[in-house]
Amino acid sequence: MSLKTILKCVPLLAALSASGVAHADALADVKARGTLVCGTLGTSEPFSFQDPKTRQVVGYEVDLCRKVAEHLGVKLEIKMIAVAARIPELAGGRVDVVAANLGWTPERAQQIDYSYQHYVSPQKILIRRDDAATLATPADLADKRVSAVSGSSSEAGAKKLIPGVTTVTFKDPPTAFMALQQKKVSGFVGSELMLLKFKQDAESSPVKLDIIEKPLFVEPWGIGLRKGEDGLRKEVNQVLSQLETSGELQVIYDRWFGPDTKFPSKRVFKVEEIKD
Repeated sequence: MSLKTILKCVPLLAALSASGVAHADALADVKARGTLVCGTLGTSEPFSFQDPKTRQVVGYEVDLCRKVAEHLGVKLEIKMIAVAARIPELAGGRVDVVAANLGWTPERAQQIDYSYQHYVSPQKILIRRDDAATLATPADLADKRVSAVSGSSSEAGAKKLIPGVTTVTFKDPPTAFMALQQKKVSGFVGSELMLLKFKQDAESSPVKLDIIEKPLFVEPWGIGLRKGEDGLRKEVNQVLSQLETSGELQVIYDRWFGPDTKFPSKRVFKVEEIKD
């Protein structure tokens, strides 16, 4: 290669090098696009689910994403994603944030950043009522089979905390629930409110269900962001903090968890930084 040819390539090589180390700014991208793309499950009532009347995805976490979009002055786009796809969709830039029952774990915290906590979830185990006498605590599931959603912290927690357990995973909660009803597993591990909904639905079926009272573990949930996107994370945290201090978060919470809802429960957490 001649010196002249080499010199011609220098600007191109410099540009390629610069582009390789350049750091994308998600906040600037969101504002330039005019849309915040929020990844959520769409199958987890009351956090995100399809309203049977409007077919729109609604819920507690959808409301939080909407508040962030309003704060940024952009439109909100909801993208339904699977549990196992939450981090890949975020890392691949196909969503800007993930608000999808995203429990904090040390492993996930190495891959993504978290906002302040916006919910704290007891993870419990749903069992058949006929087995309640012998399955009184999570430890009683030792060496048995339990169902969980693939890629969930419930699956990881069951493996870590129940000796000898075999986890049978499914892509979504309804199929994991069916495995329990069909006696393919002895328990179904998931967030307490999700399990409560399945328990209520099963009251009209031949197979009645109960929830083991003692939690398997308790986990904080946050909104997920790509690593290093400090600008967007600062804005998300500001929104959550303002909702807390103004009392509006309680209003949103009561909309989905108040005494007149399917999931009446008292809010026992506050918005704050997730601690290791």
